[in-house]
Amino acid sequence: MPVIIERLAIIGVGLIGGSFARALREAGAVKTVVGIGRSRSNLEEALSLGIVDEITQDAVAGVRGAQMVFISVPVCAIPDVLAEISPALTDGCIVTDGGSVKASLVSECERLMPTGCFFVGGHPIAGTEHSGAAASFATLYNGKRCILTPTKQTDAAALDVVTRLWQICGAEVCLMEPGHHDRIFAEISHLPHMVAYALVHAVGTADVEGENVLSYTAGGFRDFTRIASSDPVMWRDIALMNRHALLASIDGFSKSLLELRQHIHSSEPQELAEFFTIAKQFRDGIV
Repeated sequence: MPVIIERLAIIGVGLIGGSFARALREAGAVKTVVGIGRSRSNLEEALSLGIVDEITQDAVAGVRGAQMVFISVPVCAIPDVLAEISPALTDGCIVTDGGSVKASLVSECERLMPTGCFFVGGHPIAGTEHSGAAASFATLYNGKRCILTPTKQTDAAALDVVTRLWQICGAEVCLMEPGHHDRIFAEISHLPHMVAYALVHAVGTADVEGENVLSYTAGGFRDFTRIASSDPVMWRDIALMNRHALLASIDGFSKSLLELRQHIHSSEPQELAEFFTIAKQFRDGIV
């Protein structure tokens, strides 16, 4: 495969950014990858693993000469990072991201881009509960979706390049309006994480005659709450940035939970069975 990007800068060489770099390197789509981040030890690990060719903790220096910059940091920090590196971007540089909240982020990032450079909002729908360079792997995006969120300001050629790179990573690319993206992912991604965190918090702090309740957990509880091991800082930022859509999702979930509580409280076997059957049908439909 011919090289598409001569110099790619990855700001945040963790699971998402590291996997993006690995996949493109294996495909021969990039020539040089620069790893940028705050943790020297993580950068050195990324270098030793062959994920990147160069490392620096100086974001401004790291993006100089790059044809593309991929920002993979907590969503609240993305605009600050872009504001810092903006003056150093090479003319024609494409900046994209992996943040899971898009509306406010895309608007702010487009405002910060210098003339002659282009921003394309992105959200790869893939991940694990692990983080850091060592957690990354080249096949993370195989068969997964990546949502790109172009606006009227998005450069068509830049969008084509970002689309092609995600396809090379193995992802199916979908285009979506930023606000629509946020409402959908509040329901299917952000809400489940909030529920998992809340459930583990509730059980972990439950007082059942002095017992450590969590010591009795088995496969079902652990499978259901796996995502509560995700990075708390990342999910703090997501919850705050998408709070309006997320609050609506939490309200909807609370209504459903109250309905379930009422069926149990009133000893309503038929209503309980119907509630569970409807939920099972929805779940079976996505497997």
